[in-house]
Amino acid sequence: MTSRESAPGFRGDGPSGPGTLGVVPDPRPVLPADLLTAVLRRDAAAPLFTQYDDTTGERVELSGTTFANWVAKAANLLQDEFDVGPGSIVAVALPVHWQTAAVLLAVWSCGATVLDTAAEDEGRLAGADVVLAAEDRLPALEEDLPEEAAELVGLSLHPLGMGMAGYVGPARDFALEVRAHGDFFSPYEPADPAAPGLRLGGLELTLGGLGETAGQLAARLGIRERDRVLLDERVAAEAGPVAWLLAPLAGGGSLVLVRNPAEETLPRRAADERVTATFGRRIEGIRELGRA
Repeated sequence: MTSRESAPGFRGDGPSGPGTLGVVPDPRPVLPADLLTAVLRRDAAAPLFTQYDDTTGERVELSGTTFANWVAKAANLLQDEFDVGPGSIVAVALPVHWQTAAVLLAVWSCGATVLDTAAEDEGRLAGADVVLAAEDRLPALEEDLPEEAAELVGLSLHPLGMGMAGYVGPARDFALEVRAHGDFFSPYEPADPAAPGLRLGGLELTLGGLGETAGQLAARLGIRERDRVLLDERVAAEAGPVAWLLAPLAGGGSLVLVRNPAEETLPRRAADERVTATFGRRIEGIRELGRA
């Protein structure tokens, strides 16, 4: 089976002539969750998300299966504990991180809207049903969140997914709560492709628009199937989640994310991880996405 046949948005309808396979467009919109499903069908055991932090020295690697389990657990947590579903708004005040990637895909799997925001900006959390925030941002949020505001959930962003050590505030601990939930997710209501999927500054995309835009961007950047794409958190944060997360998935690639990058380590990181392309970075001998 070719990659085109296995990707969402296409189906094989049998032979259309001697020695050929008819592949016709599938009119169903591609949703963010479909992009992850395609990864699992292609090679669930291969590394999908590798993360370095050059300040702490940490390295975390997640296969497609392991990453999908985190997405499913997070989606079950949101759906079962906070009633997140179509029509819900989930504010995400998190840095670029593998756990952020899992949270984003979990929200979209529920059919809900991601409000990607600086959070501390006055009024930006209005209307959010749930706020997921990094532990170091919780004090400011606890002071500014209106009484009728959403549930507050904190993430330690520990490299191994541990909880918030020593935290005593009102926020619920994502790491501790998510572990109790299942590794498979089935939404109570199907996602509506026409429903809002992302609000980022002045940009708004529907759930179907996220998948479509990711596919278009992957093609424009030149992401190839099985590319290992290296990017650093600063470039990723500026580009937004469609570029740093969904486009590589849509193109059939995997990610090597470097947080707090030390410039002298990047060529070695790229060699060790068999990086085939970079995003927003130039490393000699490696293709830079979006460059002719």
